Amino acid sequence: MRLSPLVTVACALALVAGCAIGGTASPSPSATAASGSCPTAPDAGTPQGWGQPATPPGVLPYLINSAGEMTCGPNRLLFVFLDPKTNAPIADPKRTAKIAFYDLARDPSKPSATVDTAFVWAIENERGNYIANVDFPEAGIWGAEITTATAGGAQENVRMTFQVSATSPVVRVGQPAPATKTPTAADVGGDLAKISTDTKPDPGLYKISEDEALAKHQPFLIAFATPKFCQSAQCGPTLDRLKPFVAKYPTVAFIHVEPYQLEFKDGQLQPVLTGNPPNLTPADVTNRWGLLSEPWVFVVDRGGIVRGSFALIFSDAELSAALDKVR
Repeated sequence: MRLSPLVTVACALALVAGCAIGGTASPSPSATAASGSCPTAPDAGTPQGWGQPATPPGVLPYLINSAGEMTCGPNRLLFVFLDPKTNAPIADPKRTAKIAFYDLARDPSKPSATVDTAFVWAIENERGNYIANVDFPEAGIWGAEITTATAGGAQENVRMTFQVSATSPVVRVGQPAPATKTPTAADVGGDLAKISTDTKPDPGLYKISEDEALAKHQPFLIAFATPKFCQSAQCGPTLDRLKPFVAKYPTVAFIHVEPYQLEFKDGQLQPVLTGNPPNLTPADVTNRWGLLSEPWVFVVDRGGIVRGSFALIFSDAELSAALDKVR
């Protein structure tokens, strides 16, 4: 099956993925990935064996990555399994998943790469995702054959197809981080309720602005998440998951920023709605980073280069590895 763009389906599957950010992004020049360096394969159509299966599969893979997010080079692919009868996510850390990737325009019968996946709880014992790291040499329609099995269960192969784009607006690993002013506790006299919708904000996430960290050549982590206005239930859990790392990495600045334009009114932050129908309005910092969805976490080194990029969720091992590189 060819997957629908996240913007049209993720809100309906709010328990699975974060929703796409609305509005028109205006990313900085550094946020245009692989421009002019990503070849595009011809349209392969639907090769034999990659259409609708004759026998309905026991599980359905659902790609979480935003449409336009994946491009040439290293990518972090996220997916879940759905129950084909109910479309409800199946979260089972004992279910294995290995992926063979096919460049369908070149050879739909021979995989160009085969990778293992890692299971990570998005919300403990409730919602789980699979993570696969893969390098795409060119844009076009790609296929993924997932070999999966539960503990003691029969092995099953399921397929899906997806788009790899020639460019992406999202700032990517290896690119410079755009300098942006982010709210700090000093800006609001220490009243974090004026800059964060987190009900239990960690003061360590609001000490320094992102552009200040860049100017001081201080490594930093920046987290785009809105616990109150997130289009899924994922922003709060993702933000909570990174809080324990603040004390573990004292040389790294940790920065939380709300991805939407908010105003403090009647004692609380409220969204600035634009468009018809009215929708959440991306903040300038969100546009500068070219974000397509939230939550999203980036890790940046002393030279201002992005060394880690994690859409939606991350494992403790993933985040530790990225922070160890920049500390």
